Amino acid sequence: MESLSPKNEPYSLRGLVLYFLKLGTTGFGGPVPLAGYMERDLVEKRGWVTKEEYVRGLAFSKLAPGPFATQLALYIGFIRSKILGATLVGIFFILPSFLMVVGLAMVYLQYGEMPWMSAAFYGISAAVLGIMIRSAYKLARTALGTKTMLWILFGISAIATALLEGEPIWLLIAAGLINLIYFSKGKFFSRNKLRLFIPAYILDAVPILTSSRSFLDLFLYFVQAGSVVFGSGLAIVPFLYGGVVQQYHWLTDKQFVDAVAVAMITPGPVVITVAFIGYLVSALPGAIAAALGVFLPVYLFVIILTPFYERIAKYPGVSAFIMGVTAATTGAIVGSLFNLGRHSLADYPSMVIAGVTVILLFRFKIPEPVIVIVAAVIGLVLKS
Repeated sequence: MESLSPKNEPYSLRGLVLYFLKLGTTGFGGPVPLAGYMERDLVEKRGWVTKEEYVRGLAFSKLAPGPFATQLALYIGFIRSKILGATLVGIFFILPSFLMVVGLAMVYLQYGEMPWMSAAFYGISAAVLGIMIRSAYKLARTALGTKTMLWILFGISAIATALLEGEPIWLLIAAGLINLIYFSKGKFFSRNKLRLFIPAYILDAVPILTSSRSFLDLFLYFVQAGSVVFGSGLAIVPFLYGGVVQQYHWLTDKQFVDAVAVAMITPGPVVITVAFIGYLVSALPGAIAAALGVFLPVYLFVIILTPFYERIAKYPGVSAFIMGVTAATTGAIVGSLFNLGRHSLADYPSMVIAGVTVILLFRFKIPEPVIVIVAAVIGLVLKS
């Protein structure tokens, strides 16, 4: 472990935990801004993390499943204070947004059918779709670059998700393997090397869920969901849409878009939308089961793989497989946005709100919570 740069404030686990509690409470904007705050505060200002450690953490967060910002936070906690550091950082980084989302879910269930609440979410839902379109565009440009094979996998996944109205797990795995084969020029790996890929997807082979809504059912479903999130928290949207809306009918299209909207207007990781979904399905136990399930794979990957990260990261096949999965996941996001828009944008005003949101985000650096608040006011005016 590199020695830390001398700064005014000495490192302590308590200080690190309090920092992530504050970041989880006030950190708006999604994974990229959150990662930027960590670099500014922990690397440049405090010197608790070296530049080399931070860069390795960024690479690790791209290689392993889990929402990007949460993965990076857990990684920093682990390299500073091992398992205890990762555990406390994870709890206090996620807890503020979890409590906010549960509180909003309680209000939503109590007043969601009230005219003013429905009117506000009419505007919010349309704006959130616009925000998601912009985020998907940025994610595609960043993740795929100029690699032709990745764009092909992206296109196939987008079309398949739109047609099937869901994101098959086998499609993600196939995309990873195709890019792996393409990258290796058709040369397959030995059994020992191929075993590197098994842990990330072993849960996908487990038959999960009936139509019941028990704590264990919800927990296992969201464990599976958390295992297929790479990079942005938006990557979980198509998987959840195919499950909770299309397959199990736990939520309606409108409720699902509202759940994503709530995650957009609260700080912390976007993937916390699962707590809202879990609460609508099975009250507070459902919210707890969803949150524990979706973040468990992230946590386990950090505490298990970080000690072996240097060896795994040097193996180029791992990167090729992850890039293929990321391309398919990004395509699935686009396909799911098509389905969400088709079901949720019911009239011309909502289409205009979504379209204007996209234009504003491309032209100006407007904070997303500001757009969501303005959209809520527009919804109230239009529906009053």
